[in-house]
Amino acid sequence: MAFSLFGNNKEQKEDAMPVKQNVVMVPVSAIMPNRFQPRQVFDERRITELAETIKEHGLLQPIVLREYEPEHYEIIAGERRFRAVNELKWDTVPAIIQKLSDDETASLALIENLQREGLSPIEEAQAYQALMKLNQLTQAQLAGEVGKSQSFIANKLRLLKLSQPVQDAMMAHEISERHGRALLAVTDKQQAKLLKRIMSDHLTVKDAERLIQRMKVKTKKKPTTRSVSGDTRVAVNTIRQSIKMVTDAGLPIEAEEQNESDRYRIIIDIMKKEKE
Repeated sequence: MAFSLFGNNKEQKEDAMPVKQNVVMVPVSAIMPNRFQPRQVFDERRITELAETIKEHGLLQPIVLREYEPEHYEIIAGERRFRAVNELKWDTVPAIIQKLSDDETASLALIENLQREGLSPIEEAQAYQALMKLNQLTQAQLAGEVGKSQSFIANKLRLLKLSQPVQDAMMAHEISERHGRALLAVTDKQQAKLLKRIMSDHLTVKDAERLIQRMKVKTKKKPTTRSVSGDTRVAVNTIRQSIKMVTDAGLPIEAEEQNESDRYRIIIDIMKKEKE
């Protein structure tokens, strides 16, 4: 995911010699987290595990900083490592200092995190949105820069249209991205109701999609009723009687009827019995 979009960096030649980067020791107290960090949730257990690894083997990869004021530094890459050495109470940490603008710092922080695992779908979508805004990119341009399809970027950005409670649940990995995509089909009020059901009953994506479909059928405006032919009426009554027979036999069934302009639709869900 190589970016060449940051200000004068567009003018750099591809065959330019790489600049040697010196590692220096920087006081931990002089370092602040990146203001543009896309990762909003850090797993404290994993930070502690990383701290134990660093304690045993040392910090194998320096963190990357920029000096935004004399002797004051901001993290560009390596916030998890910074948190780990803080936990170890280190006084100094090995670092590489780079000269970058605010926009460059923000973009590199976003890219560095997008290359790592663990970002929630919402954090990933927010990172793509921020990159587009910082670098004045269209979805197609961003897709080309990060090596993704435009539809991939568009689908990620659509997640930001979800209601805040749903986004929060995805951020905490309490529901999946596929759950979120399914919930895009209903209103914010309906999302809140369905979210509670999904989480309390541990519904699969398919279960959630069935619930959403039934909810949409119930809320759909009924069309003008047309007369039903005798044959159709017989067929509908036969199905109703069959549903009643199965229900009377003790098998739970949910049925939705819809009288449309050119057809009569009956949706039947046969519910699985819970184990006693």
